[in-house]
Amino acid sequence: MIPDKEPTAQVPAAEHTLRILRHLASRPAPVAASAIARELDLPRSTVYHLLTTLAAHGFVLHLREEQRWGLGASAFELASGYTRQQPLTRLGRPLISALADRLGESAHLAVMSGADVVYIVEERAPRRAALVSDVGVRLPAHLTATGRAMLAEMPREQVRALYPDASTFSTRSGTGPQRPGELRELLRTVRSAGYASEDGEVTSGLRSIGAAVRDPSGWPVAAVAVTWSDAHERDVADTARTVVEIAAELERRLRR
Repeated sequence: MIPDKEPTAQVPAAEHTLRILRHLASRPAPVAASAIARELDLPRSTVYHLLTTLAAHGFVLHLREEQRWGLGASAFELASGYTRQQPLTRLGRPLISALADRLGESAHLAVMSGADVVYIVEERAPRRAALVSDVGVRLPAHLTATGRAMLAEMPREQVRALYPDASTFSTRSGTGPQRPGELRELLRTVRSAGYASEDGEVTSGLRSIGAAVRDPSGWPVAAVAVTWSDAHERDVADTARTVVEIAAELERRLRR
């Protein structure tokens, strides 16, 4: 059987793309494509092809009159995303660690990325079940406690844009909301309770409770959550109070 060589073939293109972006970021002004090719020792045809692709996605901008290339809006979105997340990671890590120690269960901090959550802090409790979540892992927001907590704090128009119809809903265990109406009802429950929960919808046998972290404008910038096994009985109300308390403390620290 001949191995699939496509992933290997794609590696140089990805590396060249990253080198071009890093090169543009290091320059004080836009640069000609010929200069990029010369300074990075790349074929001109490769540079033009990659720049055209990057421009189509907004990562670079072609200044036609000057025949030069600079960073585009999408590159700045990545930078601003890092700027937003880095303080969250720095300030959130000790609180997530304290939450895990206090409850003896695994705890996490996540942010929204489109219709997914991305975990930016993960604290594993000893002698507890392995989790699918880890730093950098993405999961569907509508299935997770962190995602539901943040979605419940978003304007309804934003939620409708993320979940316009049934085709936008995925499932991991065959459970969870499958239609916009089901999600709206679930989020109403979250808003009423003041926290979100999920039971086996991400991983069978595991439950989670999450609470949103809001910025001064009220936008949910992150969510705190704790996950435990059905094999360990917990007082849900008491657990929820602790998670909400940690989320509120992170809010206070972000506003200082």
